[in-house]
Amino acid sequence: MLSDRSRPVIEATLPVVADNIEEIATRFYVHLFGEHPELLDGTFNRGNQAEKTQQLALAGSVAVFASSLVKVPEQLPEHLLSRIAHKHASLGITPAQYDVVHDNLFWAIVDVLGDAVTPEVAAAWDEVYWLMAYALINQERGLYSARGVRPETVWREWEVAEKIRETEDVVTFRMRRVDDRLVKTSLPGQYVTVQVPMPDGVRQPRQYSLTRADDGEHRQFSVKRVQGGGKPDGEVSNLLVDGVDVGDRLTMSLPFGDVVLDDSGRPVVFASAGIGVTPMAGMISHLATAGSHLPITFLHADSDEASFALRNQVLEDLRALPGATAHVWYEDGAQSSLPLEVHAGMMNLDDVKLPDDALYYLCGPVPFMRAVRSALIERDVPARDIQYEVFGPDLWQGDLVSEPTPGAESSGPPEA
Repeated sequence: MLSDRSRPVIEATLPVVADNIEEIATRFYVHLFGEHPELLDGTFNRGNQAEKTQQLALAGSVAVFASSLVKVPEQLPEHLLSRIAHKHASLGITPAQYDVVHDNLFWAIVDVLGDAVTPEVAAAWDEVYWLMAYALINQERGLYSARGVRPETVWREWEVAEKIRETEDVVTFRMRRVDDRLVKTSLPGQYVTVQVPMPDGVRQPRQYSLTRADDGEHRQFSVKRVQGGGKPDGEVSNLLVDGVDVGDRLTMSLPFGDVVLDDSGRPVVFASAGIGVTPMAGMISHLATAGSHLPITFLHADSDEASFALRNQVLEDLRALPGATAHVWYEDGAQSSLPLEVHAGMMNLDDVKLPDDALYYLCGPVPFMRAVRSALIERDVPARDIQYEVFGPDLWQGDLVSEPTPGAESSGPPEA
C-alpha cells in the first residue's frame, strides 16, 4: 500500500507522468540497451522493440499500477501483475534485473520531465516502482518454486520430432525431450518461450502456446509466419518456419501463463480468430485426453477453411468430447468440407446458443477480442468469467475494463 506521504504526490503528478509515459518508456529502453546490450540476447525481443509494442506495454502497465494505488489503495491489480510475472518467469528474469530497470527507468523519467522531478516526486515514484517490483518478484519466486527451478534453469534443449505444415503460413513443431530430466506438466492454455539463435548470433525469445496436451515425452507448439501487413517481418517466425527441421534442437522454457482452463466443472466456451486458435487447441486437447463430459462450445473465425490452422486436430478432439459443439465463420463464404456449423462473414454470437453459467476464453487480434467481449458483456456474462490471451506485449489490458471494484471507479486501460 502506498504511504500517506507519497499518495498525494502521486495523485498530483500522475496526469503529467501519464501524459509523458510513452516517451519515458521509449527513452528508457534506448538507454537500457545502451548500458546493457546483453539484455537483447535472450531476454528482450527486438521485434517488439521495433514495433514499439514493448514500450507501449510498459507505459500502460506503470500507469495502470500507479492509478490503482491511488484509486483502490487496498487492492493491487492482480490480473496485471500475474500476467507480467508469468511472462517474466518464462524468460528467467531475476530479482537483480529489477535494480537495472530501476536505474535506467528513473534516468528516463528525469530526462523527460527535467526539473519537475523534485526529490519529493522522485521519492514517491520510487515507492511506486518498488511496490510493483516486489509484488512481481514475489510472484515470480513463487512460480519458480512451484516448478522446482531457479531462473537460470527454466531452460532446456528439445529436439524437433515432427514438423507439420498446417496452412500456407502456419507450421506445427512437435518437440521430443533429449535428456532424463523430468518433464514438468503444463496446464491447459500455457505457453513456452523459445530462444532462437539468429544469423548474427543473438538469441531471440518468442512465446508460443502449447497446442497439445503433454504426454511425458513431447511438447507441441505452432508458429505463424509473420510477413508483410505493414509490419517488419518476424525474424523468429520466419527462421523457425524456413530454417528449422526434424532433428534440429531448440531451447525452450518451462510452461508458464496465467490464462489456463478452469477445473470447476462449468461449461466452457472457446472463441478464437486466426492463429488465436492455438491456446484453444491446447485446452481442447487436455479436455479430450481427460475424457471430459463438460458442455464445450468452440467458436472460430478465419478467412477461409484453408487458413484454419490445427483444424484436423481440433475437430478430432471435439469428436472425442460428447458434450462439444462447434461453429466457424469464414470471411470468404460458408464453403466447407468439415463436419461442423459454418457461417459466412464475421463471428456473430447471435448465430449460436451459449450455455448458461459458462466460462469464456478468447484469443485472436485485439479488435476481435474486444468485439466478442463487449457482446458477451451485453448478454450479461460477468466480466470475471471472461479470460483472454494476447500474443506479445499486452496492449489491451482488457481484464481491467468494466471490472470496477465495488464503490470505486475502474482505472481502465490506456489504449494503444
